[in-house]
Amino acid sequence: MVEVTEKIAKERKKKDAFLGIDIGSVSCKFVLMDKDGNLLTSVFLRNRGSPIDSAKAGMAGLRDNIEQSENLGDYEIRCCGTTGSARYLTKAIVGADLAKTEIIAHAVAAQTIYPDVRTILEIGGQDSKIILLRDGIIVDFAMNSVCAAGTGSFLDHQAARLGIPIEEFGAYAVKSKNPVSIAGRCTVFAESDMIHKQNAGYSKEDIIAGLCDSLVRNYMNNVGKGKTLEEPIVFQGGVSYNKGIIEAFERHLGCKVIVPKYNVLMGALGMAILVRDFYLENEHQTVFRGLEVAEIEFTTSAFNCGDCPNNCEIVQVKMPQEGNKIIARWGSRCGKWDQVD
Repeated sequence: MVEVTEKIAKERKKKDAFLGIDIGSVSCKFVLMDKDGNLLTSVFLRNRGSPIDSAKAGMAGLRDNIEQSENLGDYEIRCCGTTGSARYLTKAIVGADLAKTEIIAHAVAAQTIYPDVRTILEIGGQDSKIILLRDGIIVDFAMNSVCAAGTGSFLDHQAARLGIPIEEFGAYAVKSKNPVSIAGRCTVFAESDMIHKQNAGYSKEDIIAGLCDSLVRNYMNNVGKGKTLEEPIVFQGGVSYNKGIIEAFERHLGCKVIVPKYNVLMGALGMAILVRDFYLENEHQTVFRGLEVAEIEFTTSAFNCGDCPNNCEIVQVKMPQEGNKIIARWGSRCGKWDQVD
C-alpha cells in the first residue's frame, strides 16, 4: 500500500506533457510538448505502409528519446491527439483523446507561432492545401485534387530522373539565371517537357528552377484558384525545405513567404496545442495507452455488412491481449458500424 501511494505521489509530481500525432500518406510526425508550448522532443519517420505499424514505430522512437534524455523522464503525457489521413484509426490504436482534421491542426500551429497569419500554404508528399484566416478564424481552405503535379512526389520523381538527390534540388534551383518554362498542368506533360528541355541543352539549374515554377503555378491554378492570398503568408510541409520552391512562391506572389522552424511538424504540433488546451480546460483524464503501444499486437479483419444493397466491406481492428476486443471499425457508408461498444 505504501509503495502504491509513493508511486501515485511521484506521478503527480511529474511535469505535464502533451502528445500530438500526424500520420499521413507519406510521413508520420510525433511531437511531445510541455505546458508552456515548448517542443520537448519529436519523431519524424516514413509511413510504414500501415497506420498501425507507423504508430507503433513512432511510439518506440518517442520512448527511445525519453530514455536517452536526462530531463524527459520528469514528464508525464497527460493528453494525446491525432490528425492526418489516418487520424481516427491512429486515435483508436494509441488511445488518443482527440482527433482533428489537418486543416484545423495546421491552422492552430501556424497561428500560435504567427498570430497575425492570414494565409497558410502547405505542401507534403502526396497532398497540398491552402488555408485562409481572417482575425484568427478559418474562412476558407482547399486541398489538391487527384493530380500530383503540385506535391512533393512530383519533385521526388523529377529529381530521380535528373540524378540529383532531392535534398539538393533547391540549391540547384537558386543558382539558375534563366529558368525555363515547363508545362505544369500534369505530371506526364511536365516530364515530357522536361525531357525536351534536356535534349535542347538547357542546364540542370535552369530546368530545376523551371520545375519549381511549374509546381507553384500548378498549386496556384489548382489549390489556390479564385482565392485572395494576403500577408503574412506561412509556408509549411516537407516541400518548404526546398529553397527553389520558396523563391518561386515569392516571385509569383510578389511578397515574402515565412517558413516556420518546425515546418514539417506543424500538424503534430497543432494537435499537441489542441490537447493541451483541452486538458487544461476540462481537467480531462486521458485514455492514452502509453508508449507501451509499441509492444501491443493488433489484428485486422474484414466482413461484408449485407444489410443493404451497398454490402459495405467493414474493416475492424482487435487487440488479442484483451480477448480480441474490437477497438475500431470503419467502411460503412451509413455509419452503422462506426460506433464501437
